[in-house]
Amino acid sequence: MAAQFSLTDSAGQPLSTVMVTRVLAQKPVLSLSDDGYPAHGVSNQAAVENTRFSDASGKLAFPETDAVYDYRFRKPGFKDQHLRSVDLTDNTEVTMVRELDPRMLAEQKPSNVWLSQLDIGGGKKLREHFALNCAFCHQQASPFMRVERSADEWLTVIDRMGGYGARIAGDLGEPLAEGLAAGYQRLNANFTTLPEPRSWDAELSGAQYTEWPIGDGFSQMHDFILHPNGMVYVGDNLQDRIYEVNPDTGVYTVYKVPHEAEDKLGGFLGNRFKAYGKINNYLGVHSFAVSPKDGHIFSTPSMQRALLEFDPVTKTFTRHEMKRGFYPHTIRTDDQDRVWFTLALSSQVAMWDRQKKVFTYFDIPARNVKEWLTIKLLPLIFWLDPETRPMPSVDRESSGLPMPYGIDVAPDGRVWFARLYANDFGYIDPETGDVTVVDAEVTGPRRLRVDANNRVWMVSFQTGLLVMYDPASKELTEYALPVLSEFPYALNVDRARGAVWVNGNQSDTIMRFDMAAETWQVYPMPRRRTFTRDIEIAEDGSVYTTNSHFPSWQIEDAQPTLIHIQPYSQ
Repeated sequence: MAAQFSLTDSAGQPLSTVMVTRVLAQKPVLSLSDDGYPAHGVSNQAAVENTRFSDASGKLAFPETDAVYDYRFRKPGFKDQHLRSVDLTDNTEVTMVRELDPRMLAEQKPSNVWLSQLDIGGGKKLREHFALNCAFCHQQASPFMRVERSADEWLTVIDRMGGYGARIAGDLGEPLAEGLAAGYQRLNANFTTLPEPRSWDAELSGAQYTEWPIGDGFSQMHDFILHPNGMVYVGDNLQDRIYEVNPDTGVYTVYKVPHEAEDKLGGFLGNRFKAYGKINNYLGVHSFAVSPKDGHIFSTPSMQRALLEFDPVTKTFTRHEMKRGFYPHTIRTDDQDRVWFTLALSSQVAMWDRQKKVFTYFDIPARNVKEWLTIKLLPLIFWLDPETRPMPSVDRESSGLPMPYGIDVAPDGRVWFARLYANDFGYIDPETGDVTVVDAEVTGPRRLRVDANNRVWMVSFQTGLLVMYDPASKELTEYALPVLSEFPYALNVDRARGAVWVNGNQSDTIMRFDMAAETWQVYPMPRRRTFTRDIEIAEDGSVYTTNSHFPSWQIEDAQPTLIHIQPYSQ
């Protein structure tokens, strides 16, 4: 039978925007013969989950199905409720009980709310430096992070995170450690003063979510691609696997990315994750793009000097070795079937010409002599043993490491890039090869996208802003996010509908911005501690994302998922 619910409070009043998630009571048996993961080419049935919201009258319904489900009911300010299918009637009445325990009410609030009240001292600059280096893999001020530690313990954490990619300036390590120790002590003592998060939109009753659990607490479902063949291909960055997910059936097949015999764990960066429980990243599967010609999938293996190609028909991999460049990062294809991607450590953009089978490298101008020299010395540095190689000193401006990050191809053919640490962005003219850095500053631009009118959209990571640059007028426009204290990781542009989707990785949300109306829709995630870093837009305007928390065991129930959101309006 169909599952129909009437949601009320204890006084019998209808409750809108109650999030109801149904999960299979009996999970499919998985084949996990390869160190806890499916073997190469082996298919599994995902335990598909669905989420909907009650309307203004407190009603909602799931369609009829033969499967047996358990149900969770969630609304901020109320206790979670749970029901089994055997407890359902033709119209099941569920009474939501208000949560009165101040501590439990505080624990319901997403990390960004706690983060808004975290005072680490040192002013705006220290907070932005903290955000830039400490908020790009996992949430800050989550239950795992707000554990009270001494300054010495925080220094140990900061040192370990340096191996994972954080770059805390040498003179800021101790002030940050002391600030975190004192700040979390104050925060935990004053949890009753936390502000309220943004209320859930009443219109959410028109939204529908589907989730496919894939991987485990040691996976990192980093980026993915929605393929024209209807499949979604998700990359596990830590385990060198690609998940081919059929969103119609929930069946997924895993393909293990092959590595060469001489490849070492962690690639040219060395094994940075020795403290991690389970690791298999010889390549580090990162970003994805699809060929408009034959549907081949291109991926950046961030730990190797190479470009990876996957044929979704034959299921075979081809590795294209590069002689230059370090850390292949974000990737896009153009309408001429050329493959463009950033080289984050060597401050370059690379282009793979599929017809000529050659790489072209575009050097982005250095900001100063120190940066130029550091980049030139990188081949020598990375030739040395990872255990003993010297690394460039880190200052507050990240001199010497501008880190080109996001990239996109505009309708007019320009290839735009953003440099995270340099706080700038620019473009390449593919016809002339000229590289232009725009004379405008955006704090911490990560990934960018270009709309149908060739305007460039990006996030200002540390300051929590959506930013638009119009090349025609050469003007920057900033838009405040609709949630507080957010460090947005990335975005994508729906060119057909004039909308921008933004990753709310600290607030357990995905946000949709209407360009013309300049209004927001906010979609709360079914799982707490959801950290997303990539968005794909389907032809019908629905979107996909992944819960890409690192480490994944910090996710509620420690389960990464592929997430499909059908918005309530477009």
